[in-house]
Amino acid sequence: MTDGILAIWKPAGWTSHDVVAKARGILRIKRIGHTGTLDPQVTGVLPICIGRATRVVEYVQERPKAYEAVLKLGIATDTEDMTGTVLEDRPGIRLTEGQLREALASFVGEIEQVPPMFSAVRVDGKRLYELAREGKVIERKSRRVTVHEIALISADLEQDYPEIRFSVVCSKGTYIRTLCVDIGRLLGVPATMKELVRTMSGGLTQADCVTLEQLRELQASGNIADKLIPADAPLEYMPRGDVGEITARNALQGKRIAFKYVRIEDAVLRESPLIRLYGHDGMFLGVYEPDAENETLKPVKVFTPV
Repeated sequence: MTDGILAIWKPAGWTSHDVVAKARGILRIKRIGHTGTLDPQVTGVLPICIGRATRVVEYVQERPKAYEAVLKLGIATDTEDMTGTVLEDRPGIRLTEGQLREALASFVGEIEQVPPMFSAVRVDGKRLYELAREGKVIERKSRRVTVHEIALISADLEQDYPEIRFSVVCSKGTYIRTLCVDIGRLLGVPATMKELVRTMSGGLTQADCVTLEQLRELQASGNIADKLIPADAPLEYMPRGDVGEITARNALQGKRIAFKYVRIEDAVLRESPLIRLYGHDGMFLGVYEPDAENETLKPVKVFTPV
């Protein structure tokens, strides 16, 4: 095993850093990193990049993520989930399924979110959660994120604190805790996130995942390669360009590549911010940025063979 991506099913109670540290110990490899933090109580898909694949972390993070969440109505907390201090307690909420569906649908598209105080966002050099633990609440700038899809899975509306399970596909930087609170605000009731599972990240799902226990077994049996995903697999959203043998050698040396040597539709080449480039033998050469003015591809991430 030299490099690639492993999809880990993160258990509850672990930080993303804990998972990376455990995987590093199991695999006995230093160069390893994850592609998007999950809160300790959240479970689900956590892709980790190994070896040279750490160079594509930023591109994997660009892809949409999918979640299943449980929203609890009638309770509001300072952390926006059930781990926090209760700020408002209002049992006996009564809503219809039609109201819920209408509220959820209104969040599809670009929306503004204010990051929660209990988050890793930095303000003036300090993490918001550090300020929150000091009992401070400061003004935060809203951020624009995108909700691609949202759907109601089930709703238990008869209990004193109704619970709604929904799925969502969203852009990076979306806080599902905050989405839950904002849904409640639209409905005119306090709300908090009770549960959260990440079901997709970097195009990978639970079917691609292994648990940490399974990872240990695969390492012991020498079968890690069976679950190792190529570094370029999550980059399929980038247009693909192909070059011949001589041009491929130049590309791996970090040289600029003239457009005329790249097999790709010209309009795509000129309009795409990034291109994934392949050699004549199908080998992934790296990520390149088109320079339309000079009609060349300039290297961004080169995957020189080890």
